[in-house]
Amino acid sequence: MSETKYAVIGVGDFGSAVAKILSSRGAEVFAIDSNEALIDEIQDDVAFAVSMDATDKKALQSQNIQDFDAVVVAIGENFEALLLCCAQLQELGVKRIIARAQGRTQKQILKKIGIEEVLSPEYEFAVSIAEKLLNPSILSFLELPDNYEIAELKAPKTIDGKTVREVGLRDKYGLNLITIKREYSVERNGKREIEQHLLGVPASETVIYSTDTIVVFGSEKDVKKFIEIN
Repeated sequence: MSETKYAVIGVGDFGSAVAKILSSRGAEVFAIDSNEALIDEIQDDVAFAVSMDATDKKALQSQNIQDFDAVVVAIGENFEALLLCCAQLQELGVKRIIARAQGRTQKQILKKIGIEEVLSPEYEFAVSIAEKLLNPSILSFLELPDNYEIAELKAPKTIDGKTVREVGLRDKYGLNLITIKREYSVERNGKREIEQHLLGVPASETVIYSTDTIVVFGSEKDVKKFIEIN
């Protein structure tokens, strides 16, 4: 069996996006949905696609679902079906189950039945939009437990031309610099275009420019403090 063999159960907008991205990155993806029209739409984008009732334990077992590295349960319209599907997967011994929840209540219920990995894409998207509106300097961020985050920030003009050591992100602000995205002008098809490329792990003497994007790790409080001061 491939080390990257995944099943996606429920291939509406969210599930199909997950399945297609996994497949495009070289994973073997098995798409499952009770809606034959959705299966017809995705069958050319994944390794296998089948229309079946994912709440039927025997049907799941017939597909050797327990041998997959992970199963993403993205059933969106019927929470009862999602719960039953997750319960069947647990009974079959699936080693990793990732379920989609719509709202806090669904997330709590899934956690109660032992599903450790629960996604709430609508909530996470809402948080991201709100954060960008409140802090325009934040280009994107990943919310982590205990009020920590990884944030992509526009490099402030106040640190333009300074080295990593001179900026003192860790000593002054309690932030760790993960990497820098730098703009480069390239010629493509006779036209000049701007591309961004990662610099890897920056050295203490790496110079930061105002056109850079810096990727930092730290507490939400310290990220906001850095933005406010600069």
